[in-house]
Amino acid sequence: MSETTTPDEESTSAAATETAAIEAKAAAPTDDLVSTEHTITLDGQELAYTATTGRMVLREEVYEDGTFVGHKPKAEVFVTSYVATGLDSDASQRPVTFAFNGGPGSSSMWLHLGVLGPRRVLMGDVDNLMAPPYGVANNAETLLATSDLVFIDPVSTGFSRAVEGGKPKGYHGYKGDIESIAEVIRLWVTRNERWMSPKFLAGESYGTLRAAALAEHLQSRYSLFVNGLMLISAVLDGASIGLNDPTNDRAFIGFLPTYAAIAHRHGKHEGRSLEEVIAEARDYVERDYPYALSRGHRLVGEERAEHVAKVAGLIGLDSAYVDRADLRVEHLRFFAELLRDEGKVVGRLDSRFTGPAPGQCRNDGRRPQP
Repeated sequence: MSETTTPDEESTSAAATETAAIEAKAAAPTDDLVSTEHTITLDGQELAYTATTGRMVLREEVYEDGTFVGHKPKAEVFVTSYVATGLDSDASQRPVTFAFNGGPGSSSMWLHLGVLGPRRVLMGDVDNLMAPPYGVANNAETLLATSDLVFIDPVSTGFSRAVEGGKPKGYHGYKGDIESIAEVIRLWVTRNERWMSPKFLAGESYGTLRAAALAEHLQSRYSLFVNGLMLISAVLDGASIGLNDPTNDRAFIGFLPTYAAIAHRHGKHEGRSLEEVIAEARDYVERDYPYALSRGHRLVGEERAEHVAKVAGLIGLDSAYVDRADLRVEHLRFFAELLRDEGKVVGRLDSRFTGPAPGQCRNDGRRPQP
């Protein structure tokens, strides 16, 4: 007699097979990349390119009793690349740029869809913002015009994760972050036969510190030399922006010319040019402002009043507030105070933008209007 199965048994068997397949994939992940073909018109010329996205598996060596026995997966890193195709010149000589944002803790979506990639999000601009849902369009200013692009999401950002059962903490520190990103770059360059291509690193914010360290690590660990760095909103020294040390005056000195430029943007220097305001601010921070801050509690009387008035005039804040802040206006306080009379706050990442101050009242007691 032949054995038969019921529909319920077949369904249970199929579900068990699917579960086993999922578990097997989780236990032994593999590269999961998908490619599509596209074109974009740049300066009247059509450029064809291949977009590839997905996760690359990073592996570590395994030893037993001091003997190498193989590799095991440790993390899956999400990568999106754009590679020009159909070029007349040797493709291997075309530059390639590896890009990432900062945080730490940020995916690369901001540089990807906001600045460098061949497609960008349509959100409008200052005084002409678009309503969601936002669309996407070709980016006429994409760096793909002159360089292939590879966007990397560090582990625990975007879709990048440690493998099932693995611990992500090791990737969150300075050393682990550098080593994992460097491994992604080495693998991509090798698998795409791009060792002879000019190679660049583009980082934003914390990504500038990552890029600088990566350049050295790639060179010393893999003999992979980069041809240049693109440092966007550079932060190579945390003390320069007051990180972890609120007693350090360097941040206040460095920020003041920017505060002055923002104040000018929002009408606090009527009748003066931006160049004139910035020149005055830079002149002040080169000598007089550091001296005033170094005086500490010895800065009193008429001398203190002169510096308070100078700082307040440059950055567009009330003298009484600058005095209470001891001439040291923290940046988030500045953004909240500059347009307080209008019930607005200034954008931290792009100070051209303003928005209503939530939960705050105007000085005349009325709620701020959108």
